Amino acid sequence: MPSYGLSSYSTQMVKQVCSDAVEIVEPAKEGYQLTLKINFAKIPRGKDYFKVITQISSVQAVILCSQLKEMLRNVNSQDTSQGKNKPIKLVYHPREPFYVIRQPQKITAVFPLRFKEHSDVIIATAFFQELMDVGSSEKWAKAPPCTWSPIPPPELRGEPLEDLSTNGGFVSFEISSRHVEDKKLDKTVWSLLNFYAYVKKHVKCTRGFIQRRMQKRLESLVEVLHKEKLEEKEDVKFKAHAECRYVGKLVRLSKPKNFKRRCRDLTRKIMQIRFRIKIHGFRRFHRRWLTIPNFSSPLRYTKLE
Repeated sequence: MPSYGLSSYSTQMVKQVCSDAVEIVEPAKEGYQLTLKINFAKIPRGKDYFKVITQISSVQAVILCSQLKEMLRNVNSQDTSQGKNKPIKLVYHPREPFYVIRQPQKITAVFPLRFKEHSDVIIATAFFQELMDVGSSEKWAKAPPCTWSPIPPPELRGEPLEDLSTNGGFVSFEISSRHVEDKKLDKTVWSLLNFYAYVKKHVKCTRGFIQRRMQKRLESLVEVLHKEKLEEKEDVKFKAHAECRYVGKLVRLSKPKNFKRRCRDLTRKIMQIRFRIKIHGFRRFHRRWLTIPNFSSPLRYTKLE
Protein backbone atom coordinates (compact mmCIF):
# COMPACT_ATOMS: atom_id res chain seq x y z
CA MET A 1 0.00 0.00 0.00
CA PRO A 2 1.30 3.53 -0.71
CA SER A 3 2.62 5.50 2.19
CA TYR A 4 0.39 8.57 1.86
CA GLY A 5 -2.04 9.27 4.69
CA LEU A 6 -5.63 8.13 4.95
CA SER A 7 -8.52 10.31 3.93
CA SER A 8 -11.14 11.39 6.43
CA TYR A 9 -13.62 8.90 4.93
CA SER A 10 -11.24 5.96 5.40
CA THR A 11 -10.40 7.06 8.93
CA GLN A 12 -14.09 7.26 9.80
CA MET A 13 -14.68 3.74 8.40
CA VAL A 14 -11.84 2.36 10.55
CA LYS A 15 -13.28 3.98 13.67
CA GLN A 16 -16.66 2.39 13.01
CA VAL A 17 -15.12 -1.07 12.74
CA CYS A 18 -12.73 -0.91 15.70
CA SER A 19 -13.92 -1.25 19.27
CA ASP A 20 -12.91 0.73 22.34
CA ALA A 21 -9.81 -1.45 22.70
CA VAL A 22 -8.30 0.04 19.52
CA GLU A 23 -7.02 3.60 19.27
CA ILE A 24 -5.77 5.36 16.12
CA VAL A 25 -2.35 6.94 16.64
CA GLU A 26 -1.81 10.25 14.86
CA PRO A 27 0.39 10.91 13.09
CA ALA A 28 1.00 7.42 11.70
CA LYS A 29 4.43 5.82 11.84
CA GLU A 30 6.72 6.88 9.01
CA GLY A 31 6.17 4.79 5.90
CA TYR A 32 2.71 3.57 6.96
CA GLN A 33 -0.80 4.82 6.37
CA LEU A 34 -2.20 3.86 9.73
CA THR A 35 -0.89 3.06 13.20
CA LEU A 36 -3.16 1.38 15.75
CA LYS A 37 -2.68 1.08 19.50
CA ILE A 38 -4.39 -1.93 21.07
CA ASN A 39 -5.30 -2.01 24.75
CA PHE A 40 -5.52 -5.73 25.60
CA ALA A 41 -7.05 -4.97 28.99
CA LYS A 42 -10.18 -3.64 27.28
CA ILE A 43 -10.64 -6.69 25.08
CA PRO A 44 -13.60 -8.64 26.54
CA ARG A 45 -13.38 -12.34 27.28
CA GLY A 46 -15.64 -15.09 26.03
CA LYS A 47 -17.46 -14.92 22.71
CA ASP A 48 -16.84 -11.18 22.26
CA TYR A 49 -13.09 -11.85 22.32
CA PHE A 50 -13.13 -13.49 18.88
CA LYS A 51 -15.44 -10.77 17.57
CA VAL A 52 -12.97 -8.02 18.51
CA ILE A 53 -10.01 -9.94 17.05
CA THR A 54 -11.95 -10.38 13.79
CA GLN A 55 -12.67 -6.65 13.66
CA ILE A 56 -9.01 -5.79 14.16
CA SER A 57 -7.87 -8.24 11.47
CA SER A 58 -10.33 -6.73 8.97
CA VAL A 59 -8.88 -3.22 9.24
CA GLN A 60 -6.73 -3.59 6.11
CA ALA A 61 -9.70 -4.78 4.05
CA VAL A 62 -11.80 -1.89 5.37
CA ILE A 63 -9.11 0.62 4.38
CA LEU A 64 -8.76 -0.79 0.87
CA CYS A 65 -12.52 -0.94 0.44
CA SER A 66 -12.98 2.66 1.60
CA GLN A 67 -10.15 3.93 -0.63
CA LEU A 68 -11.55 2.11 -3.65
CA LYS A 69 -15.04 3.41 -2.96
CA GLU A 70 -13.74 6.95 -2.66
CA MET A 71 -11.91 6.72 -5.99
CA LEU A 72 -14.91 5.19 -7.78
CA ARG A 73 -17.24 7.87 -6.45
CA ASN A 74 -15.03 10.49 -8.11
CA VAL A 75 -14.88 8.65 -11.43
CA ASN A 76 -16.30 11.67 -13.29
CA SER A 77 -13.82 14.09 -11.75
CA GLN A 78 -12.06 16.30 -14.31
CA ASP A 79 -8.98 16.73 -12.11
CA THR A 80 -6.13 15.53 -14.35
CA SER A 81 -3.31 17.38 -12.63
CA GLN A 82 0.14 15.83 -12.45
CA GLY A 83 0.24 12.71 -10.29
CA LYS A 84 -3.51 12.13 -10.28
CA ASN A 85 -3.37 9.54 -13.08
CA LYS A 86 -0.42 7.68 -11.56
CA PRO A 87 -1.19 4.00 -10.86
CA ILE A 88 -2.18 3.28 -7.25
CA LYS A 89 -1.04 -0.10 -5.98
CA LEU A 90 -3.52 -1.92 -3.73
CA VAL A 91 -2.75 -5.18 -1.89
CA TYR A 92 -5.87 -7.03 -0.74
CA HIS A 93 -4.30 -10.51 -0.80
CA PRO A 94 -0.62 -11.15 0.01
CA ARG A 95 1.58 -11.26 -3.10
CA GLU A 96 -1.44 -10.37 -5.24
CA PRO A 97 -1.41 -6.60 -5.80
CA PHE A 98 -3.54 -4.83 -8.37
CA TYR A 99 -3.42 -1.32 -9.76
CA VAL A 100 -6.04 1.39 -10.09
CA ILE A 101 -5.40 4.10 -12.69
CA ARG A 102 -7.50 7.23 -12.70
CA GLN A 103 -8.32 8.49 -16.21
CA PRO A 104 -10.80 11.01 -17.66
CA GLN A 105 -14.37 9.73 -17.28
CA LYS A 106 -13.23 6.27 -16.18
CA ILE A 107 -11.05 4.27 -13.81
CA THR A 108 -9.00 1.30 -15.00
CA ALA A 109 -8.23 -1.63 -12.70
CA VAL A 110 -5.30 -3.82 -13.81
CA PHE A 111 -4.64 -7.27 -12.31
CA PRO A 112 -1.24 -8.96 -12.87
CA LEU A 113 -1.79 -12.71 -12.68
CA ARG A 114 0.68 -15.37 -11.54
CA PHE A 115 0.24 -19.13 -11.35
CA LYS A 116 2.45 -21.90 -9.99
CA GLU A 117 1.44 -24.66 -12.42
CA HIS A 118 1.76 -24.43 -16.19
CA SER A 119 -1.60 -26.17 -16.57
CA ASP A 120 -3.23 -23.39 -14.53
CA VAL A 121 -1.77 -20.81 -16.92
CA ILE A 122 -3.37 -22.60 -19.89
CA ILE A 123 -6.77 -22.82 -18.16
CA ALA A 124 -6.67 -19.18 -17.05
CA THR A 125 -5.60 -17.93 -20.49
CA ALA A 126 -8.50 -19.74 -22.14
CA PHE A 127 -10.85 -18.33 -19.50
CA PHE A 128 -9.69 -14.73 -20.04
CA GLN A 129 -10.00 -15.00 -23.82
CA GLU A 130 -13.52 -16.37 -23.44
CA LEU A 131 -14.30 -13.60 -20.94
CA MET A 132 -13.24 -11.01 -23.51
CA ASP A 133 -15.42 -12.60 -26.20
CA VAL A 134 -18.46 -12.75 -23.92
CA GLY A 135 -17.90 -9.21 -22.64
CA SER A 136 -17.82 -7.82 -26.17
CA SER A 137 -21.21 -9.36 -27.02
CA GLU A 138 -24.38 -7.28 -27.10
CA LYS A 139 -25.90 -9.17 -24.17
CA TRP A 140 -23.18 -7.96 -21.79
CA ALA A 141 -22.77 -4.48 -23.23
CA LYS A 142 -23.51 -2.86 -19.85
CA ALA A 143 -20.77 -4.79 -18.03
CA PRO A 144 -17.33 -3.19 -17.55
CA PRO A 145 -15.19 -3.79 -20.67
CA CYS A 146 -12.55 -6.46 -20.04
CA THR A 147 -9.23 -6.87 -21.85
CA TRP A 148 -6.42 -9.38 -21.45
CA SER A 149 -2.84 -8.96 -22.61
CA PRO A 150 0.30 -11.06 -22.08
CA ILE A 151 2.36 -7.86 -21.67
CA PRO A 152 1.88 -4.97 -19.21
CA PRO A 153 -0.42 -2.17 -20.39
CA PRO A 154 1.16 1.24 -21.09
CA GLU A 155 -0.39 2.69 -17.91
CA LEU A 156 1.93 0.55 -15.76
CA ARG A 157 5.11 1.82 -17.38
CA GLY A 158 7.65 2.69 -14.71
CA GLU A 159 6.33 0.29 -12.05
CA PRO A 160 8.71 -2.18 -10.31
CA LEU A 161 9.79 -5.05 -12.54
CA GLU A 162 8.97 -7.65 -9.88
CA ASP A 163 5.32 -6.56 -9.95
CA LEU A 164 5.17 -6.80 -13.74
CA SER A 165 6.85 -10.21 -14.04
CA THR A 166 3.92 -12.55 -14.58
CA ASN A 167 3.13 -15.77 -16.44
CA GLY A 168 -0.63 -15.25 -16.69
CA GLY A 169 -0.71 -11.83 -18.32
CA PHE A 170 -2.70 -8.76 -17.28
CA VAL A 171 -6.47 -8.36 -17.02
CA SER A 172 -7.95 -4.85 -17.16
CA PHE A 173 -11.44 -3.57 -16.35
CA GLU A 174 -12.71 -0.11 -17.28
CA ILE A 175 -15.10 1.30 -14.66
CA SER A 176 -17.37 4.18 -15.67
CA SER A 177 -20.00 6.15 -13.79
CA ARG A 178 -22.86 3.76 -14.67
CA HIS A 179 -21.05 0.94 -12.85
CA VAL A 180 -20.97 2.80 -9.50
CA GLU A 181 -24.50 4.16 -9.28
CA ASP A 182 -26.33 3.57 -5.98
CA LYS A 183 -26.03 -0.08 -4.91
CA LYS A 184 -23.78 -0.95 -7.84
CA LEU A 185 -20.88 0.70 -6.04
CA ASP A 186 -20.65 -1.95 -3.31
CA LYS A 187 -20.98 -4.78 -5.85
CA THR A 188 -18.27 -3.31 -8.07
CA VAL A 189 -15.89 -2.86 -5.14
CA TRP A 190 -16.55 -6.41 -3.92
CA SER A 191 -15.97 -7.83 -7.42
CA LEU A 192 -12.65 -6.01 -7.84
CA LEU A 193 -11.34 -7.00 -4.41
CA ASN A 194 -12.27 -10.66 -4.91
CA PHE A 195 -11.29 -11.03 -8.57
CA TYR A 196 -8.17 -13.04 -7.70
CA ALA A 197 -10.23 -15.43 -5.57
CA TYR A 198 -12.77 -15.84 -8.38
CA VAL A 199 -10.04 -16.69 -10.91
CA LYS A 200 -8.46 -19.23 -8.55
CA LYS A 201 -11.83 -20.89 -7.92
CA HIS A 202 -12.54 -21.13 -11.64
CA VAL A 203 -9.12 -22.65 -12.37
CA LYS A 204 -9.48 -25.13 -9.51
CA CYS A 205 -12.98 -26.23 -10.59
CA THR A 206 -11.91 -26.55 -14.22
CA ARG A 207 -8.86 -28.61 -13.28
CA GLY A 208 -11.02 -30.90 -11.13
CA PHE A 209 -13.53 -31.30 -13.97
CA ILE A 210 -10.76 -32.22 -16.42
CA GLN A 211 -9.27 -34.72 -13.99
CA ARG A 212 -12.66 -36.39 -13.45
CA ARG A 213 -13.24 -36.62 -17.21
CA MET A 214 -9.78 -38.10 -17.73
CA GLN A 215 -10.38 -40.63 -14.96
CA LYS A 216 -13.68 -41.72 -16.53
CA ARG A 217 -12.02 -42.03 -19.94
CA LEU A 218 -9.25 -44.10 -18.40
CA GLU A 219 -11.72 -46.40 -16.65
CA SER A 220 -13.67 -46.94 -19.88
CA LEU A 221 -10.43 -47.67 -21.77
CA VAL A 222 -9.32 -50.19 -19.13
CA GLU A 223 -12.73 -51.85 -19.32
CA VAL A 224 -12.47 -52.19 -23.11
CA LEU A 225 -8.95 -53.60 -22.90
CA HIS A 226 -9.98 -56.06 -20.17
CA LYS A 227 -12.92 -57.23 -22.27
CA GLU A 228 -10.66 -57.65 -25.31
CA LYS A 229 -8.19 -59.66 -23.24
CA LEU A 230 -10.94 -62.02 -22.03
CA GLU A 231 -12.11 -62.55 -25.61
CA GLU A 232 -8.55 -63.38 -26.69
CA LYS A 233 -8.24 -65.96 -23.90
CA GLU A 234 -11.51 -67.58 -24.95
CA ASP A 235 -10.33 -67.72 -28.59
CA VAL A 236 -7.06 -69.37 -27.53
CA LYS A 237 -8.91 -71.98 -25.46
CA PHE A 238 -11.29 -72.73 -28.34
CA LYS A 239 -8.41 -73.12 -30.82
CA ALA A 240 -6.49 -75.39 -28.44
CA HIS A 241 -9.57 -77.56 -27.94
CA ALA A 242 -10.16 -77.76 -31.70
CA GLU A 243 -6.53 -78.73 -32.32
CA CYS A 244 -6.75 -81.51 -29.71
CA ARG A 245 -9.88 -82.87 -31.39
CA TYR A 246 -8.22 -82.73 -34.81
CA VAL A 247 -5.09 -84.57 -33.57
CA GLY A 248 -7.24 -87.26 -31.95
CA LYS A 249 -9.15 -87.70 -35.18
CA LEU A 250 -5.92 -88.08 -37.14
CA VAL A 251 -4.71 -90.72 -34.67
CA ARG A 252 -7.97 -92.66 -35.03
CA LEU A 253 -7.80 -92.49 -38.80
CA SER A 254 -4.14 -93.57 -38.97
CA LYS A 255 -4.66 -96.93 -37.14
CA PRO A 256 -6.31 -98.80 -40.11
CA LYS A 257 -3.72 -97.37 -42.47
CA ASN A 258 -0.87 -98.63 -40.31
CA PHE A 259 -2.42 -102.11 -40.09
CA LYS A 260 -2.91 -102.23 -43.86
CA ARG A 261 0.68 -101.15 -44.46
CA ARG A 262 1.98 -103.88 -42.15
CA CYS A 263 -0.07 -106.54 -43.93
CA ARG A 264 1.28 -105.32 -47.26
CA ASP A 265 4.85 -105.61 -45.99
CA LEU A 266 4.19 -109.13 -44.71
CA THR A 267 2.79 -110.17 -48.10
CA ARG A 268 5.79 -108.75 -49.87
CA LYS A 269 8.14 -110.72 -47.66
CA ILE A 270 6.19 -113.94 -48.23
CA MET A 271 6.25 -113.39 -51.98
CA GLN A 272 10.00 -112.97 -51.86
CA ILE A 273 10.46 -116.44 -50.36
CA ARG A 274 11.72 -118.95 -52.97
CA PHE A 275 10.76 -122.56 -52.48
CA ARG A 276 13.30 -125.08 -53.87
CA ILE A 277 10.72 -127.86 -53.72
CA LYS A 278 7.55 -127.36 -55.71
CA ILE A 279 4.42 -128.63 -53.99
CA HIS A 280 1.40 -129.25 -56.14
CA GLY A 281 -1.64 -127.26 -54.97
CA PHE A 282 0.42 -124.79 -52.88
CA ARG A 283 -0.26 -121.89 -55.26
CA ARG A 284 -4.01 -122.42 -54.87
CA PHE A 285 -3.50 -122.61 -51.09
CA HIS A 286 -1.46 -119.40 -51.27
CA ARG A 287 -4.11 -117.53 -53.21
CA ARG A 288 -6.82 -118.70 -50.87
CA TRP A 289 -5.28 -118.30 -47.43
CA LEU A 290 -2.45 -115.81 -47.83
CA THR A 291 -4.33 -113.12 -49.68
CA ILE A 292 -4.57 -109.82 -47.74
CA PRO A 293 -8.18 -108.77 -47.33
CA ASN A 294 -9.26 -105.32 -48.55
CA PHE A 295 -10.19 -102.90 -45.79
CA SER A 296 -12.68 -100.15 -46.46
CA SER A 297 -11.68 -96.72 -45.30
CA PRO A 298 -14.19 -94.79 -43.17
CA LEU A 299 -13.50 -91.78 -45.37
CA ARG A 300 -14.72 -93.56 -48.53
CA TYR A 301 -18.10 -94.74 -49.64
CA THR A 302 -19.15 -97.88 -51.55
CA LYS A 303 -21.18 -97.43 -54.65
CA LEU A 304 -24.32 -99.54 -54.59
CA GLU A 305 -25.17 -101.37 -57.80
